[in-house]
Amino acid sequence: MKTMIRFNSILAAIAAVAIAGAGVHPASAQAPDTIAQIKQRGKLLAGVKFDTPPFGFLNEKNEPVGFDLDIVKKVAERIGVPVEFVKVTSPTRIPLLVSGNVDLSAASMTHTQERDKTIDFSITYYTGAQSLIVPKASTIKSLKDLAGKQVSVQQGTTLEKNIAAAAPGAKIVAFKDYNSAWLALVQGRVDALTGSLNILQGFAKDNKDYVILPDRFSVEPFGIGVRQGDSSLRDAVNFALQDMWKSGEYAELYKKWFGAEPDVPLEVWP
Repeated sequence: MKTMIRFNSILAAIAAVAIAGAGVHPASAQAPDTIAQIKQRGKLLAGVKFDTPPFGFLNEKNEPVGFDLDIVKKVAERIGVPVEFVKVTSPTRIPLLVSGNVDLSAASMTHTQERDKTIDFSITYYTGAQSLIVPKASTIKSLKDLAGKQVSVQQGTTLEKNIAAAAPGAKIVAFKDYNSAWLALVQGRVDALTGSLNILQGFAKDNKDYVILPDRFSVEPFGIGVRQGDSSLRDAVNFALQDMWKSGEYAELYKKWFGAEPDVPLEVWP
């Protein structure tokens, strides 16, 4: 399937904020029939990350790849159109969705009650856990050792809230993306990095001087976001995920990107 890359202006996020500020319900920005709109346009616009391996990142050819992107391709196949990947970040993934710049957001996004007030979510397609990575020589061995220490985290995520609650004595330093948070650790500007376990494993795999601590202090159910009330597209996403689970395609993609069998089954309806 041919994939294309489109970069969006920050004005989209500003427009979304303006809509919220005016008291307009997010659902009012959606098309009456998103599936029909996608087919008329001839492509699915999918918000994905370009900096969060293995969910969404740029490969050595500067092409976007990852688990989230492969999932979205299957959704697009079900609808019968190609997919165009639109770069989003944690702060912009919901505003760009609400403002109509993307049809869905598949961006390693945890389904929370607070976010559910603004957008709708698919069934959980990945269940992760939050942990910490530190240099092997570090004196930090667990959460209780973080008092007075600086911990980098990705800005605008549930990860940021979780670490603040789990280690109230730590000094939280938020960065716009994982790569920046990781670089801060490598350069010694922070003492630890917190994030989703599988993402930290990606960093540790290629950097043997770092170790992931055994603490697991949150459960992160990832969902694909659609505009509130967009039941037709949400159903298309859910049915694609469930078909993938039943056919074994989901397990193949999971093993491709995580190197293991999925340990949490997807919700499948009769």
